[in-house]
Amino acid sequence: MQSINIDREIAHALCSCKTKGTVMSDKTLTRMDLSEAVFREVGLSRNESAQLVESMLEHMSDALVSGEQVKISSFGTFSVRDKSARIRRNPKTGEEVPIEPRRVLTFRPSHLMKDRVAAGNRK
Repeated sequence: MQSINIDREIAHALCSCKTKGTVMSDKTLTRMDLSEAVFREVGLSRNESAQLVESMLEHMSDALVSGEQVKISSFGTFSVRDKSARIRRNPKTGEEVPIEPRRVLTFRPSHLMKDRVAAGNRK
């Protein structure tokens, strides 16, 4: 399992990216938003903040590509799952269609993240 240690200040900066008065479904959190949060909260330059975010995402991607789990405490776990080949049926024609084996990315949120999201829905 791949563990990625994130400094508390950086983790706080990444978590502090909030939409300003908009409904969550109307806003997408981008790499630039994450970089800007690191810049504001940690005090790195904008260039260093962007490099830090890019480096973290690259490390996470590399670990997932190699089949390792990426667990971020209080956030969740990303993992890759191998799905075997199987036969499915076309619902319209009833024809059997083979599905090739493949790897899929899964995310399992932590209990803290689930609670936080649920609390946000109640507002």
